[in-house]
Amino acid sequence: MYKKLLLVPVLVVCLLNVSAQKRKFDVQGKAGARGIMPENTVEGMLKALDLGVTTLEMDAVITKDKKVVLSQEPYFNNEISLTPKGKPISLKDQKKYNIYKMDYAEVKKFDVGSKVHARFPSQVKFKAYKPLLSETIDAAEAYAKSHKLARPIYSIETKTIKNGDNEFHPEPAEFVELIMEVVNDKNIAKRVIIESFDMRTLQYLHEKYPKIQTSLLIDEKEPFETYIEKLGFKPTIYSPYSVLVGKGLVDRCHDMGVKIIPWTVNSVKEVKYFMSVGVDGIITDYPNIMGQIK
Repeated sequence: MYKKLLLVPVLVVCLLNVSAQKRKFDVQGKAGARGIMPENTVEGMLKALDLGVTTLEMDAVITKDKKVVLSQEPYFNNEISLTPKGKPISLKDQKKYNIYKMDYAEVKKFDVGSKVHARFPSQVKFKAYKPLLSETIDAAEAYAKSHKLARPIYSIETKTIKNGDNEFHPEPAEFVELIMEVVNDKNIAKRVIIESFDMRTLQYLHEKYPKIQTSLLIDEKEPFETYIEKLGFKPTIYSPYSVLVGKGLVDRCHDMGVKIIPWTVNSVKEVKYFMSVGVDGIITDYPNIMGQIK
């Protein structure tokens, strides 16, 4: 059982809210609610639901025994991780703790919730582990039902690293199939988005599962049209680093029939700006800030 854990002028703001509602503005909690809760934990996801997110954004990696697990990296990041013996992991050694080389039973022994996060010092701290994707979905569905909340959308990122195939993660086809096995087993395909910086996973997904929504993550400044040409199809969502987003890009996406959802938007001022230029949603570490948008 998971414990519930804490916790412009007025006219312009009202117009922003009305416009956002018409567009079904999508608030995505990054790794749950990473600014205030340990990332990619069940507890963090449930807190995000409490805060009213429409989409639970999460990161997926694969274990040695082919389990899909939530994790920002395919190894134990030194910023958040303690070994099963409670020892810190150094930056130099973090990639030695390769999740793809561990069975899930071993992965689950690491604590990823107790260590103070230097970039997110306001996080609630408690002992936590990296959960299975299947476990997370079960918990979120049950929580939404019991608390009479809207059933969430799940935006699942395939976490690959350069030259990491068969060392830190499987090749794109297997990676996607393992995720889709869980998605189909849980009967949530209509509420799933697969997102990635790695175009290969999206290209495979589009070929094999064309009805599944896709989101192309972008962190470099190249023309929108160039990325779409490289990808080879129009994704459901174009999701750039927020500093790359302006009204012109929003308009080009919408002209092509593609939604645009920037990351990572972490202040009220930024939220209002991106609403004003017409984005379709935001990804934020702090979904609690949406309560300040009036």
